[in-house]
Amino acid sequence: MTRVFAAAALLIANGGSAFAASETDYKAAFAAAEAANKEAGALRNQWTTTAATLAAAKKAGDAGDFDTAVAQAREAEALARASIFQATSEKERWKDMEIR
Repeated sequence: MTRVFAAAALLIANGGSAFAASETDYKAAFAAAEAANKEAGALRNQWTTTAATLAAAKKAGDAGDFDTAVAQAREAEALARASIFQATSEKERWKDMEIR
């Protein structure tokens, strides 16, 4: 279930836009991704793929490739949100795995 959600989130995050991204777009997307990653960290469920994707977004943004930077930042946010979903949904689900 979690993999399906993560895949769906990635598809949504990578949905193309009809305009070229600006530095402002990049900064907003990166800030949203960092905030989501921080929330995942508070839940003690940060994924290493999120950190790598954030680093790729920063590298692209520093190079001035804002289209790639925005896409990477949105992907990082989707990954972070998927890890938040995983942490919250599995918080109580372990009880459903009762040994009979």
